[in-house]
Amino acid sequence: MAIRDKMRANAAPFLQPGETIQAVFGAQTTSQWFALISYWIIIIRNAYRVVVVTDRRILVGRSGRLSTTPINEILREVPRSTRIGPASGLWYKTDALGETLYVAKRFHKDIADADAALTAA
Repeated sequence: MAIRDKMRANAAPFLQPGETIQAVFGAQTTSQWFALISYWIIIIRNAYRVVVVTDRRILVGRSGRLSTTPINEILREVPRSTRIGPASGLWYKTDALGETLYVAKRFHKDIADADAALTAA
């Protein structure tokens, strides 16, 4: 099972009846560039987040410190009208979701899909 499929499956219990997922991606709270100084900064300060973009809202879920796919709780709900991108670079920094999050390049396509679904609606 791919990482996005695991995130979608783990997000299902937090959805409202009839709500559909448009995009899902992982993020983290600490920039990976701190690894140039010390990996301990990443281990101590970092927390993973799962961002679930639905047709009604955007959910930011807490994943913990060691894994990116489980959703332990929903930290915040952001209006669906929020634009997340455009993402660029190796690590995209965004403040649009209620806290500073860093998104790896592998998920930039998911941000573009979420923003495209917003303009299509």
